Amino acid sequence: MSQFLVKISNIAILIGFSLLSLNIQAIEKKQGSHSVQQAIISTDLGNIEIELYSEQAPVSVSNFIRYIEAGAFNNGRFYRVVRLDNDNGSPKIEVIQGGANTEFKDFAAIPLETTKQTGIAHLDGVLSMARGAPDTATSEFFICIGAQPSLDFGGLRNPDGQGFAAFGRVTKGMHIVRKIHLIRDALEVEDSYVKGQMLAQPVTISNILLTKN
Repeated sequence: MSQFLVKISNIAILIGFSLLSLNIQAIEKKQGSHSVQQAIISTDLGNIEIELYSEQAPVSVSNFIRYIEAGAFNNGRFYRVVRLDNDNGSPKIEVIQGGANTEFKDFAAIPLETTKQTGIAHLDGVLSMARGAPDTATSEFFICIGAQPSLDFGGLRNPDGQGFAAFGRVTKGMHIVRKIHLIRDALEVEDSYVKGQMLAQPVTISNILLTKN
């Protein structure tokens, strides 16, 4: 009887491992099926390669792509750097902010896709839409340097607690992002909130080119 029970137990274990293996394969297949659009941000200082998460953040990615396809980022710029030593907000963050050519007329603002909805946290290299009030994002975006949890849903950086809409991530060229982040030559501005953050000589975005879907 005991040998019979041992055999049954072994069979159950084998079945369990088989089911676990199938479950892992299903999860990997699901993750691999996510639609990822790739692009290159060409700047004065070098290229930044990115991927855009169109399945998780369809509204934000579609918005970003329509600006790319309209040529809005041709002669755009990274114009603001926020570091621990110049951040006048709370909690402190570290990002670089960029946007379209100043002569480009923005499209209508888009609804806010929170990190609670998308599951895309503000980690190192993540791209996210800049905004004031909810549902006001247009062409302005920023890139995180290090993890910035205060920018996620429920974070305290924005008083409304909705956080910002993360939609992509740098895959190559973070050294360029960090190089921009370290620029210290800033404009004199009246707004105390951005004092020391607005670059005297913004880094030019030559263009953003979609490379793969």
